[in-house]
Amino acid sequence: MKLNELTAEQKATYVGLLTVEQKNELVGQLYAPDSYFNPIQDINDDWVISTEEMEYCVNPEFMWVKDLELIPYEPKSTPPPID
Repeated sequence: MKLNELTAEQKATYVGLLTVEQKNELVGQLYAPDSYFNPIQDINDDWVISTEEMEYCVNPEFMWVKDLELIPYEPKSTPPPID
């Protein structure tokens, strides 16, 4: 599935899958003015970025993010609060 094929609802539940090398390239980099990439790990320890980061990327150096494989986002569980 490609980014431009997602419905608005699907954009909220899918993410772009990154390799470790791709994640390292994106950390600290702008995808648009005043907007930084924020790779995170999902429940499977895969590195991912949001479809928003992919869709709104205007940085010529990182336009390849628009072609990333899309996977359903599965967040890590939240640890219990410390009492």
